[in-house]
Amino acid sequence: MRSHYCGQIDESLVGHSVDLCGWANRCRDHGGVIFIDLRDREGIVQVVVDPESPSAFQIALRARSEYVLRIQGVVRRRPPGTENSHLFSGAVEVAGTSVEVLNRSEPPPFAIEDGTEANEEVRLRYRYLDLRRPEMLRRVRMRAEVARLVRNFLDSHGFLDIETPFLTKTTPEGARDYLVPSRTHAGHCFALPQSPQLFKQLLMMSGMDRYYQIVRCFRDEDLRADRQPEFTQIDIETSFMDENGIMEMMESMVRELFSRVLGVALPNPFPRMTYAEAVHRFGSDRPDLRNPLELVELSDLMSEVEFKVFSDPARDPGGRVAALRLPGGNDLPRSAIDAYQQFVASRGGKGLAYIKVNDITRGRAGLQSPIIKFLSDEVLVEVLNRTGAETGDVIFFGADRASVVNESLGALRLKLGEDRGLVLRGWRPLWVVDFPMFEYDEPARRWMALHHPFTAPRVDDTDALRAAPGAALSRAYDLVLNGTEVGGGSIRIHRPELQQAVFELLGIGAEEAEEKFGFLLKALGYGAPPHGGIAFGLDRLIMLMTGSASIRDVIAFPKTQTAACLLTGAPAVASKEQLRELGIRYAQSASQGGPAASTTAR
Repeated sequence: MRSHYCGQIDESLVGHSVDLCGWANRCRDHGGVIFIDLRDREGIVQVVVDPESPSAFQIALRARSEYVLRIQGVVRRRPPGTENSHLFSGAVEVAGTSVEVLNRSEPPPFAIEDGTEANEEVRLRYRYLDLRRPEMLRRVRMRAEVARLVRNFLDSHGFLDIETPFLTKTTPEGARDYLVPSRTHAGHCFALPQSPQLFKQLLMMSGMDRYYQIVRCFRDEDLRADRQPEFTQIDIETSFMDENGIMEMMESMVRELFSRVLGVALPNPFPRMTYAEAVHRFGSDRPDLRNPLELVELSDLMSEVEFKVFSDPARDPGGRVAALRLPGGNDLPRSAIDAYQQFVASRGGKGLAYIKVNDITRGRAGLQSPIIKFLSDEVLVEVLNRTGAETGDVIFFGADRASVVNESLGALRLKLGEDRGLVLRGWRPLWVVDFPMFEYDEPARRWMALHHPFTAPRVDDTDALRAAPGAALSRAYDLVLNGTEVGGGSIRIHRPELQQAVFELLGIGAEEAEEKFGFLLKALGYGAPPHGGIAFGLDRLIMLMTGSASIRDVIAFPKTQTAACLLTGAPAVASKEQLRELGIRYAQSASQGGPAASTTAR
């Protein structure tokens, strides 16, 4: 039906007849001449229809926005002074000789244009209209281009694209699974995969050597701007390659993506930073290196001060006292400082002490703060020296459990950077390495895997691991880009005795391990090769590359923050017949008079 896309019409086609199909982006009647901006996925071209083509003119006269049209005509140059430099086709127009309405349209609920004022709920309810907007089309096209380049890169490096099951077994140590009741196995459920983790490890044990998959994954967890219940991973696994080899290869892939898609040259190599250093300097294991602000350690300095708010956590092995200097922050009014105190409280902090540096040359007399009376001259001088404070700065303090200080001051660092315009432009990739193998869950009184229970420790010694699990480091690595984790991976455990030791430390006994992971333990006993891998969040990566605020803007049909689809009305109530076949009955919700979230199997 078409000879060209609208966005491909240019001066090389002047004098040629073209056949176009698309949507009427805009229709204008200018003194008896009809102008139609015809839009398709490639762009817009201006069509001019005048009374010299009476049949086409009468149809064009009745066309409205979002009508689906087929237009035949001849490409010609626009009259001088009417060119549109914002369009690829802006130097030309199409003189329409035939107009056909392929379908009419109701008036859309919002303008099909960039910068629409429609709220997200309306856009998601009419997602098929939202996707017509040029901005959304550009995002979807970039996503397709990135996926194509990833496949080409991995294919060229000997990786095999292999599908893994969607209907699998529930796994512990992760987010909640989405369960799928089985009709043929009464009382049993499949689980949708949070990741193909175990299957890709089994592929390495099968001798596939290099695997990848651009795969859908599912997690029933609380949502935020960079999370969805269903999301897409670039999933990769390889045998006989250590972490350095994997990181170097993945760097090469990411550099190629940014070069070919955005024309951006990323650093070679990417910098690397240990988990301990990242948390110590930035309060986070995914630091945004574009932000110049850093946390400064003061625990040793504050252990003997009279101010118990500082001295108590400074003496506590699990506590921390840290400072954050804001250059030029002395101009902050008390109302702004109060607002930052509330912000820190929302992140778990109990308070936000501060010192304003009015004149550094005057010592104590040049400082303004309610807390300086509790600190000696020697301590104040050292605080100023360590933070590098200058006249006109303000210094904020955090004192509490180390995790609370890191979370609250790390979040404050990001907010101050944004509020004060300190965040630099550009791209700052970073590998974070040497993660702790485990973290201790105080309420549960047991060790938890910081990544997942299949990550290999740096020391391949089961006795040493059992003796000091809190000191063990893992062979894990995360790729962080501008403060967002876009990829994470590790070298995996490939010996059954080490895997069993890790399960034991995580409180997974022999019987439970056999029930849930018996197939993995058995496979490890049949000559499993050393292997490792990584998974990139495709949605997050595209969100960053397109400058979008949310991954919902780079997924064709996303869910809301309550994990609902406004377009289709999912999730929906299952019929009695479906539930009966599955052997399920819903417990009645007394408050709502409808089915409760929990189910019982018969």
